[in-house]
Amino acid sequence: MKSDEVITSPQNPRIKAVARLRDHRTHDARDQIVIDGRRELARALEAGVAIGEIFYCPALLGADDSQALLEPAQERGARLVEVNEAVFAKLSYGDRAEGAVAVAQRPARKLADLRLSRTALLAVVEGIEKPGNLGAILRSADGAGVEAVIAADPVTDIYGANVIRSSLGTAFSVPLVEATTAETIEWLDEHRLSIVAASPVGKTPYTDVAMAGPTALVLGSEADGLTPAWSKAGVIQAAVPMLGKADSLNVSITAALFFYEALRQRRAGKQ
Repeated sequence: MKSDEVITSPQNPRIKAVARLRDHRTHDARDQIVIDGRRELARALEAGVAIGEIFYCPALLGADDSQALLEPAQERGARLVEVNEAVFAKLSYGDRAEGAVAVAQRPARKLADLRLSRTALLAVVEGIEKPGNLGAILRSADGAGVEAVIAADPVTDIYGANVIRSSLGTAFSVPLVEATTAETIEWLDEHRLSIVAASPVGKTPYTDVAMAGPTALVLGSEADGLTPAWSKAGVIQAAVPMLGKADSLNVSITAALFFYEALRQRRAGKQ
């Protein structure tokens, strides 16, 4: 394996351009994302994400990782740019110093791209504002076998560094779609999915809701919950029993409870 280029100055314009890609104020105007870390990059490669460049530091990236990550990426057309530790420090996110930072094409799945199984289980997260929550929801969705996650009217960048990091790279392994709430509801109705909305004022405990058939589990933001659009006829309002002073759980914890209850019901039905 041979690098395509070597950069030794943190002031190099290419390095500055990659650093600017992290700015949330510019991501809407770009079609590129930044991927930090060996595990996250490996999962992006497994998912077929188009990697344009990988900036790597030999002093931080071991030979095994170079062979497992860099060679396959280069074979698929990615440019390899070797950098020193000073340059990598400018590129890396927070305390991540795992030796590789990639610039990739932003995935652009749409609702029409989703292919559902006969008993599809989907998640909808509306207006999620905290990237850590979205990342944790994606991680739970991956673990529980959720087929896709729809981000309805998201406030955060669904492929931001914090989302990718907190999801452990499952932002690439779980099909993730961005759409408006209106588009999402119309699409769910067209595909005849049962819609179960997590609500602290719901009258039905989530464990009493049938989730073994085609189901969309809907969760709202920490600050505002779900918009009135999800109060329409036919949407089941389900709650997690709260026996203390607080009226709700963190949205990522609620999501995990709903996902794994659906998984439990589906497994029970096969016995």
